[in-house]
Amino acid sequence: MPAPRHPPTAARASAQRVRTAKGRTPSSTRWLERQLNDPYVAEARRLGYRSRAAFKLLELDDRFRILKPGQRVLDLGAAPGGWIQVAVARTKAREGRARIVGIDLLAIDPVPGATLLQGDFLAAGTEAALMAALGGAPDVILSDMAAPTTGHAPTDHARIVALVEAAYEFARTVLAPGGVFVAKVFQGGTERALLQRMKRDFASVRHAKPPASRAESAEVYVVAQGFRGAA
Repeated sequence: MPAPRHPPTAARASAQRVRTAKGRTPSSTRWLERQLNDPYVAEARRLGYRSRAAFKLLELDDRFRILKPGQRVLDLGAAPGGWIQVAVARTKAREGRARIVGIDLLAIDPVPGATLLQGDFLAAGTEAALMAALGGAPDVILSDMAAPTTGHAPTDHARIVALVEAAYEFARTVLAPGGVFVAKVFQGGTERALLQRMKRDFASVRHAKPPASRAESAEVYVVAQGFRGAA
Protein backbone atom coordinates (compact mmCIF):
# COMPACT_ATOMS: atom_id res chain seq x y z
CA MET A 1 0.00 0.00 0.00
CA PRO A 2 1.23 3.54 -0.68
CA ALA A 3 2.35 5.52 2.34
CA PRO A 4 -0.52 7.53 3.83
CA ARG A 5 -0.46 11.22 4.50
CA HIS A 6 -0.96 12.38 8.11
CA PRO A 7 -3.45 13.95 8.24
CA PRO A 8 -4.95 13.29 4.78
CA THR A 9 -4.70 16.26 2.47
CA ALA A 10 -6.94 14.95 -0.28
CA ALA A 11 -8.65 17.76 -2.13
CA ARG A 12 -12.12 18.50 -0.83
CA ALA A 13 -14.93 20.33 -2.51
CA SER A 14 -17.27 22.49 -0.45
CA ALA A 15 -18.99 20.55 2.30
CA GLN A 16 -21.69 18.23 1.03
CA ARG A 17 -25.13 18.45 2.57
CA VAL A 18 -27.46 15.46 2.71
CA ARG A 19 -31.20 15.82 2.62
CA THR A 20 -33.20 13.81 5.12
CA ALA A 21 -34.85 11.08 3.07
CA LYS A 22 -38.04 9.26 3.91
CA GLY A 23 -37.27 6.52 6.41
CA ARG A 24 -33.90 8.01 7.37
CA THR A 25 -33.58 9.46 10.84
CA PRO A 26 -31.94 12.86 11.43
CA SER A 27 -29.08 11.13 13.27
CA SER A 28 -28.39 8.79 10.33
CA THR A 29 -28.50 11.78 7.98
CA ARG A 30 -25.90 13.57 10.12
CA TRP A 31 -23.73 10.43 10.13
CA LEU A 32 -23.89 10.15 6.33
CA GLU A 33 -23.09 13.84 5.92
CA ARG A 34 -20.10 13.49 8.24
CA GLN A 35 -18.83 10.47 6.29
CA LEU A 36 -19.12 12.29 2.97
CA ASN A 37 -17.13 15.24 4.31
CA ASP A 38 -14.48 13.32 6.25
CA PRO A 39 -11.03 13.45 4.56
CA TYR A 40 -9.95 10.28 6.38
CA VAL A 41 -12.86 8.38 4.86
CA ALA A 42 -11.87 9.58 1.39
CA GLU A 43 -8.19 8.77 1.97
CA ALA A 44 -9.00 5.30 3.32
CA ARG A 45 -11.00 4.61 0.16
CA ARG A 46 -8.17 5.91 -2.02
CA LEU A 47 -5.52 3.78 -0.31
CA GLY A 48 -7.66 0.67 -0.03
CA TYR A 49 -8.04 0.61 3.75
CA ARG A 50 -11.25 -0.97 4.99
CA SER A 51 -11.99 1.78 7.48
CA ARG A 52 -10.79 5.23 8.50
CA ALA A 53 -9.72 3.60 11.79
CA ALA A 54 -6.59 2.37 9.99
CA PHE A 55 -5.18 5.88 10.29
CA LYS A 56 -5.50 5.75 14.08
CA LEU A 57 -3.12 2.81 14.25
CA LEU A 58 -0.80 4.36 11.66
CA GLU A 59 -0.59 7.53 13.75
CA LEU A 60 -0.11 5.64 17.01
CA ASP A 61 2.64 3.56 15.41
CA ASP A 62 4.35 6.64 14.01
CA ARG A 63 4.48 8.07 17.54
CA PHE A 64 5.21 4.99 19.67
CA ARG A 65 6.97 2.58 17.23
CA ILE A 66 4.68 -0.32 18.11
CA LEU A 67 4.97 -2.48 14.99
CA LYS A 68 8.21 -4.02 13.73
CA PRO A 69 9.18 -6.76 11.26
CA GLY A 70 9.37 -10.22 12.81
CA GLN A 71 6.68 -9.69 15.43
CA ARG A 72 3.70 -11.79 16.34
CA VAL A 73 0.69 -9.46 16.44
CA LEU A 74 -2.81 -10.25 17.71
CA ASP A 75 -5.76 -7.96 16.91
CA LEU A 76 -8.80 -8.39 19.17
CA GLY A 77 -12.06 -7.23 17.60
CA ALA A 78 -10.41 -7.01 14.21
CA ALA A 79 -13.43 -6.46 11.91
CA PRO A 80 -13.57 -5.03 9.31
CA GLY A 81 -9.78 -5.40 9.06
CA GLY A 82 -8.28 -1.92 8.81
CA TRP A 83 -5.88 -2.44 11.72
CA ILE A 84 -4.95 -5.86 10.34
CA GLN A 85 -4.01 -4.24 7.03
CA VAL A 86 -1.74 -1.77 8.81
CA ALA A 87 -0.13 -4.49 10.95
CA VAL A 88 0.55 -6.66 7.89
CA ALA A 89 2.18 -3.78 6.03
CA ARG A 90 4.29 -2.46 8.89
CA THR A 91 5.60 -5.85 10.05
CA LYS A 92 6.30 -7.13 6.52
CA ALA A 93 4.02 -10.11 7.16
CA ARG A 94 3.40 -10.71 3.45
CA GLU A 95 7.13 -11.28 3.09
CA GLY A 96 7.01 -13.97 5.77
CA ARG A 97 8.70 -11.77 8.36
CA ALA A 98 5.84 -11.67 10.89
CA ARG A 99 2.71 -13.48 12.05
CA ILE A 100 -0.54 -11.48 12.18
CA VAL A 101 -3.73 -12.95 13.65
CA GLY A 102 -7.10 -11.25 14.07
CA ILE A 103 -10.28 -12.38 15.77
CA ASP A 104 -13.78 -10.94 15.87
CA LEU A 105 -17.33 -12.05 16.57
CA LEU A 106 -18.05 -11.05 12.96
CA ALA A 107 -16.60 -12.69 9.87
CA ILE A 108 -13.69 -10.77 8.32
CA ASP A 109 -12.87 -10.85 4.63
CA PRO A 110 -9.40 -12.34 4.01
CA VAL A 111 -6.35 -10.09 4.30
CA PRO A 112 -3.21 -11.44 2.55
CA GLY A 113 -0.50 -12.06 5.13
CA ALA A 114 -2.89 -12.52 8.07
CA THR A 115 -4.82 -15.35 9.71
CA LEU A 116 -8.37 -14.37 10.65
CA LEU A 117 -10.60 -16.23 13.09
CA GLN A 118 -14.27 -15.74 13.92
CA GLY A 119 -15.29 -16.11 17.55
CA ASP A 120 -15.09 -14.73 21.09
CA PHE A 121 -11.51 -14.31 22.31
CA LEU A 122 -12.72 -15.19 25.83
CA ALA A 123 -14.47 -18.43 24.84
CA ALA A 124 -13.10 -21.79 25.95
CA GLY A 125 -10.52 -23.11 23.53
CA THR A 126 -10.00 -19.79 21.74
CA GLU A 127 -6.73 -18.97 23.48
CA ALA A 128 -5.20 -22.24 22.29
CA ALA A 129 -6.41 -21.59 18.73
CA LEU A 130 -4.94 -18.09 18.74
CA MET A 131 -1.59 -19.26 20.10
CA ALA A 132 -1.46 -22.02 17.51
CA ALA A 133 -2.17 -19.53 14.72
CA LEU A 134 0.50 -17.14 16.04
CA GLY A 135 3.07 -19.87 16.58
CA GLY A 136 4.00 -18.46 19.98
CA ALA A 137 3.27 -15.67 22.43
CA PRO A 138 2.26 -12.35 20.81
CA ASP A 139 4.65 -9.43 20.92
CA VAL A 140 1.82 -6.95 20.35
CA ILE A 141 -1.87 -7.13 21.26
CA LEU A 142 -4.17 -4.54 19.71
CA SER A 143 -7.77 -3.80 20.63
CA ASP A 144 -9.95 -1.22 18.92
CA MET A 145 -13.07 -2.80 20.40
CA ALA A 146 -15.98 -0.72 21.63
CA ALA A 147 -19.11 -1.98 23.34
CA PRO A 148 -22.48 -1.14 21.72
CA THR A 149 -23.82 2.11 23.17
CA THR A 150 -27.20 2.52 24.84
CA GLY A 151 -27.27 6.30 25.17
CA HIS A 152 -27.18 5.95 28.95
CA ALA A 153 -23.77 7.31 29.92
CA PRO A 154 -23.17 5.32 33.14
CA THR A 155 -24.19 2.06 31.45
CA ASP A 156 -22.07 2.76 28.37
CA HIS A 157 -19.05 3.64 30.51
CA ALA A 158 -19.41 0.45 32.56
CA ARG A 159 -19.58 -1.63 29.37
CA ILE A 160 -16.51 0.04 27.93
CA VAL A 161 -14.52 -0.46 31.13
CA ALA A 162 -15.55 -4.13 31.32
CA LEU A 163 -14.46 -4.69 27.72
CA VAL A 164 -11.06 -3.05 28.22
CA GLU A 165 -10.51 -5.01 31.43
CA ALA A 166 -11.37 -8.28 29.68
CA ALA A 167 -8.94 -7.50 26.86
CA TYR A 168 -6.23 -6.59 29.37
CA GLU A 169 -6.72 -9.70 31.49
CA PHE A 170 -6.44 -11.80 28.35
CA ALA A 171 -3.36 -9.88 27.18
CA ARG A 172 -1.42 -10.25 30.42
CA THR A 173 -1.85 -14.04 30.34
CA VAL A 174 -0.48 -14.50 26.82
CA LEU A 175 1.73 -11.49 25.99
CA ALA A 176 5.44 -12.10 25.51
CA PRO A 177 7.89 -10.36 27.89
CA GLY A 178 8.71 -6.92 26.56
CA GLY A 179 5.43 -6.86 24.64
CA VAL A 180 2.98 -4.08 23.86
CA PHE A 181 -0.74 -3.68 24.63
CA VAL A 182 -2.80 -1.03 22.82
CA ALA A 183 -6.50 -0.54 23.54
CA LYS A 184 -9.26 1.99 23.01
CA VAL A 185 -10.59 3.58 26.18
CA PHE A 186 -13.01 6.45 26.78
CA GLN A 187 -14.00 9.31 29.08
CA GLY A 188 -10.72 10.46 30.50
CA GLY A 189 -8.65 7.38 29.81
CA THR A 190 -8.08 4.16 31.68
CA GLU A 191 -9.82 3.57 35.00
CA ARG A 192 -7.57 4.22 38.01
CA ALA A 193 -7.42 0.61 39.25
CA LEU A 194 -6.67 -0.77 35.79
CA LEU A 195 -4.11 1.97 35.15
CA GLN A 196 -2.29 1.09 38.36
CA ARG A 197 -2.11 -2.55 37.31
CA MET A 198 -0.81 -1.58 33.89
CA LYS A 199 1.91 0.57 35.44
CA ARG A 200 2.93 -2.39 37.57
CA ASP A 201 2.97 -4.76 34.59
CA PHE A 202 4.58 -2.48 31.96
CA ALA A 203 7.63 -0.25 31.84
CA SER A 204 5.68 2.55 30.13
CA VAL A 205 1.96 3.40 30.04
CA ARG A 206 0.72 6.43 28.10
CA HIS A 207 -2.55 7.76 26.73
CA ALA A 208 -2.89 9.30 23.27
CA LYS A 209 -5.61 10.65 21.03
CA PRO A 210 -4.45 10.20 17.42
CA PRO A 211 -5.40 12.96 14.98
CA ALA A 212 -7.67 10.54 13.11
CA SER A 213 -9.94 10.30 16.16
CA ARG A 214 -12.80 12.71 15.62
CA ALA A 215 -12.58 15.80 17.81
CA GLU A 216 -16.05 15.23 19.23
CA SER A 217 -15.27 11.61 20.16
CA ALA A 218 -14.42 10.73 23.77
CA GLU A 219 -12.10 7.94 22.65
CA VAL A 220 -8.42 7.84 23.53
CA TYR A 221 -5.94 4.96 23.41
CA VAL A 222 -3.77 3.49 26.12
CA VAL A 223 -0.35 2.34 24.90
CA ALA A 224 1.44 0.06 27.37
CA GLN A 225 4.98 -0.97 26.39
CA GLY A 226 7.65 -3.17 27.94
CA PHE A 227 5.55 -5.96 29.47
CA ARG A 228 7.29 -7.31 32.58
CA GLY A 229 5.45 -10.63 32.59
CA ALA A 230 2.38 -11.77 34.49
CA ALA A 231 2.87 -11.88 38.24
